[in-house]
Amino acid sequence: MGHPPPDRDLAVAYLDGDRDPAPLFEHARRLRDEGRGRIVTFSPKVFIPITTLCRDTCTYCTFAKPPGGGGEYLTPDDVMAVARAGDAAGCREALLTLGDRPEDRWPQARDFLASQGHDTTIGYVAAMSELIVDGTGLFPHANPGCMTEAEMAALRPTNVSMGMMLENISPRLMEPGMPHHNCPDKDPALRMAVIEAAGALRIPFTTGILVGIGETGAEIVDSLLALAEVQSRLGHIQEVIVQNFRAKADTRMRRSAEPIPAWFARVAAAARWLLGPEMNLQVPPNLTERYEIYLDAGVNDWGGVSPLTIDWVNPEAPWPHLAELRRRTEARGFELVPRLPVYPEYIDGDWIDSRLIDRVGGAVDDQGYALTLHREGVL
Repeated sequence: MGHPPPDRDLAVAYLDGDRDPAPLFEHARRLRDEGRGRIVTFSPKVFIPITTLCRDTCTYCTFAKPPGGGGEYLTPDDVMAVARAGDAAGCREALLTLGDRPEDRWPQARDFLASQGHDTTIGYVAAMSELIVDGTGLFPHANPGCMTEAEMAALRPTNVSMGMMLENISPRLMEPGMPHHNCPDKDPALRMAVIEAAGALRIPFTTGILVGIGETGAEIVDSLLALAEVQSRLGHIQEVIVQNFRAKADTRMRRSAEPIPAWFARVAAAARWLLGPEMNLQVPPNLTERYEIYLDAGVNDWGGVSPLTIDWVNPEAPWPHLAELRRRTEARGFELVPRLPVYPEYIDGDWIDSRLIDRVGGAVDDQGYALTLHREGVL
């Protein structure tokens, strides 16, 4: 349709406030409508925090906690209690989130894993994924941080998709005084290697950027371009999340400024431009009061939204009620449709393990969207 190709310098100028953003927003909307139409998706989920222990010390995070201060593992009974409740409520995704390799830092983590017959947290995640698949109708989506290729291969038979945020491509954020200092798992080279390995294994993968933690406009653009380049070669990035930083009271970044929604919408629009019309682009709706502004910036997905569990990464930010999410989305001229944690275009035997493909096929309609919360039903 004659859209201008992505232009790094112009994208940076839009983010740095040097250009009127109106053409960017208009272009982003055209691209979204061309590639994704007027359907906006979300994934009805339960959030299962496998462990809140972590070896990293990111200065904005409240998810990770030390032993004795809230850091712990969920037992198999805990995991299945949440999963069964989600299944009964019509959810389809079990989001398995955890800290990075806590056993490398905490003896308490090693003790718990040994009590469950495991050496690594990823091994425990694989076991919990199997329990969920065997005992519920949910589909696990593991988000366990950095993984080896062998670990991802072990998770693939029970996880229809996986995820890990890039956050930012710049190693500058690991320098002293920056939010990723002393956080070995936030090395962008390591994280990009994980994303690439997922592509080699044909794993539908969710990734994204975190905006507002001290990065520059150029670093935001370069992060998006790095993801676009990998996607052009491997094709496995099913979704990119553009997430705004929210300051939390009990962190070292508690007084840091948060991105203003009107400016952050420019980031979402730039992401649509740089990633193209086919990419599924998400902004979390619970992190902005008037989240529908992002529909004007080219997004087509609200991500996982839970009717049961809190957002353990942003516990101060409740999910929007599904009826309200639908009302606001439809008011902008879109149809709100539930999906699985794997997007429709990845539902085939090339992307999903043979042990899951029939199960996935039975959970979706002829367009690949989730059957459980149908368009005129619970929503």
